[in-house]
Amino acid sequence: MDSRARLIALLGALCCLGPLSIDTYLPAFPSMAEEFGAAESQIQLSLTTFIIGLSLGQLLVGPLSDSWGRRRPLLFGLGSYVVISLLCAVAPSALAFAGLRLLQGLGVAAGFVVATAIARDRFEGLAMARFMSLLMLVNGMGPVLAPVIGGQLLRITSWRGTFVVLGVIALVLLVILAIGLPETLPEDKRRPPNLLLTLKVFGSLLADRKFLGYVLASALALGALFAYVAGGSFVLQGVYGLTAQQFSLVFAVNSVAIFLAGVLNTRLTGRIMPRPLLKIGLAGSAVGGVGLFVGGLVGGGLATFLPPLFVVTMSVGLLMPNAATLAMSRHPEAAGSASAVLGVMTFLVGGLMAPLVGAGGSASVLPMVSVMAGATVLAVIVFAAMTRGDVGITRDTEPAAVPA
Repeated sequence: MDSRARLIALLGALCCLGPLSIDTYLPAFPSMAEEFGAAESQIQLSLTTFIIGLSLGQLLVGPLSDSWGRRRPLLFGLGSYVVISLLCAVAPSALAFAGLRLLQGLGVAAGFVVATAIARDRFEGLAMARFMSLLMLVNGMGPVLAPVIGGQLLRITSWRGTFVVLGVIALVLLVILAIGLPETLPEDKRRPPNLLLTLKVFGSLLADRKFLGYVLASALALGALFAYVAGGSFVLQGVYGLTAQQFSLVFAVNSVAIFLAGVLNTRLTGRIMPRPLLKIGLAGSAVGGVGLFVGGLVGGGLATFLPPLFVVTMSVGLLMPNAATLAMSRHPEAAGSASAVLGVMTFLVGGLMAPLVGAGGSASVLPMVSVMAGATVLAVIVFAAMTRGDVGITRDTEPAAVPA
């Protein structure tokens, strides 16, 4: 395996840990509510706290990775994730579990920041777009496998066993990365730790309207996916009557859609520039979101629910790598901090979706599809308004890959 393929495999496995942490226990939501004697919204809170922890962790890890290099924050974060995952497995209550999930999110945050920052360290322009698309293919296996693994684990163990499995997976990954992942940020390119400088860097990122436009458009479109993650188990099992295993299968099929779109994006990158590909992804997401809302209004059942849902999820494979490429290309001097802003915005918006869906109750499909439709349409509006006039990456200005 050459160095580029090895890097994709390592970073892809690293990125998969986040989706695994979110998706693996989703089929157990109803049984967890019963075991803890808690409301469905309290169980959904554990998803929100995890995403909040993931967001806060990225704000910390991003600047640290620009100062200390990529390896040290990553290995420390993974080590803490292993410990917290095992504590999640013995949580005594829904509230304690939600608190532990906050800490678990803090631990796994390093993976998202470091993976994107390393990609920016090594590649630029279309080279980065191609690498990000390939990374998406590997990363896409996490959402595909997680609900299936979770559904099968529930046949032989309780939801608690899934967190033991997550801890073991993270431990194995920690050892592999400690041995096989090289440092990609040379010491002469690191910035000294300085709180005021860090705040100034974040301020400059947030003041860049076009950077923020790419970030928010991507975050809103992905927010629709978070709404599905938060409410999908209750809708598909509670409203449509699917079993935990059937729900896992539906979830996996829609995750495959992201993978297929990533394959398509990889083939198209270079023939079509990242900005037009992002436009296609956002448009598809909005069409699917509106389709879900219309289907929910007419009450057509799974026949009007599953096809537009497939479109929404498939669009993620086009919009996510291209939005990240366009945003990160604007600030190569602060890759860790830019990656943190990208991740934080994504997961903060996603974290808001779970309580919005939960507040509408689980007796109808309308709360979830309303949130999904609103988020996808707003993503298109934000993109059009905030990134207007930006040409993105062009063939004339494409730089070469950064030497290893």
